[in-house]
Amino acid sequence: MKQRLAILGSTGSIGVQTLDIVRENPDRFEARILTAHGNWEQLARQAREFDADTVVIADKRYYTPLREALSDTDTKVFAGEEAVAQVAASGAADVVVNALVGYAGLAPTVAALEAGRKLALANKESLVVAGAYVMPLARERRAPVLPIDSEHSAIFQCLAGERAAVRRLIITCSGGSFRDLPREALASVTVEQALHHPQWHMGAKITIDSSTLVNKGFEVIEAHWLFGTPAERIDVVMHPQSIIHSMVEFDDGAIKAQLGTPDMRMPISYALFFPERAHRPQERFSFVEHPQLTFAEVDRVKYPALDIAYDCLRRGGTAACTMNGANEEAVAAFLAGRCAWLDIVRAIEYALGHAAFVAAPSLDDYAAANDEARTLAARFLNL
Repeated sequence: MKQRLAILGSTGSIGVQTLDIVRENPDRFEARILTAHGNWEQLARQAREFDADTVVIADKRYYTPLREALSDTDTKVFAGEEAVAQVAASGAADVVVNALVGYAGLAPTVAALEAGRKLALANKESLVVAGAYVMPLARERRAPVLPIDSEHSAIFQCLAGERAAVRRLIITCSGGSFRDLPREALASVTVEQALHHPQWHMGAKITIDSSTLVNKGFEVIEAHWLFGTPAERIDVVMHPQSIIHSMVEFDDGAIKAQLGTPDMRMPISYALFFPERAHRPQERFSFVEHPQLTFAEVDRVKYPALDIAYDCLRRGGTAACTMNGANEEAVAAFLAGRCAWLDIVRAIEYALGHAAFVAAPSLDDYAAANDEARTLAARFLNL
């Protein structure tokens, strides 16, 4: 029986690669619901190719052209962020792939879990912002949460079938765009330089987050919520080749690692096929072509965002939500040429130093913290 997919963010990097998996396995999956933020033209093409039942464009300005582009089809067309959350809970899908970027992914995550849907999660911000709300909800509704992030998929695979106690999780880190750049050169880096990731081809936001290591800090927080591991037992190690995606050390000292080429189709397919594995004959790894796998400590002075994330995880409450909101505001400003790269982390520090803190937040508290963080970051950056 085919699994019916709702792919939220189908025109982004993860969404497009998820549709590649659907193409490879037409007997296993069908893309019934597709959503995008503003790329209505690509969304319309995807809807036609996959004969989607429903599409949603989050930016309401593009509802009319999208509706007209699909007027000769049976595809239902909706608009608005509220509609994205509504289709995430729809009975028309068995699996929700949340590939949205940023805080916008939280409401659809909550909606999908409320409805008891299997959630294939690429939107790490859902757990960074509100892991203390999201994971108990998933357990209450018995809704599986399967990670798509390559690092968390790797940990998930290493834990499969294990009953032994975990000593620590080891998250690997490529180092991002500026790993080979000296610290003193960071003050003058450009957007173009920051967007040039040495290993992965990703969207603009996550590529910038990788360059600051904000993304790696968020992965530490996400790992805590997914696997129940405390901050002091989650390590980050620099691994420039991005071949080992992450590792798990057990109490007897044994370490399991998941290796492979830097290709997001692998973790996507694992989440969709679990507990099985996909048959992907085109995927072949050669150790001969990768004779060196190297590791190093993270330079915590060059990349202060990592320790900021650890501190937010230890504080709990709305701290990580504040970090995320400030980061989203600052990254958007950097991409628009309105602030320097170093200002991204400075804006985060400013917001965390001035924001209100709620120790046991509700969803409304998270929303308020997100809004406040964005306002504080904008104030710091003189936007």
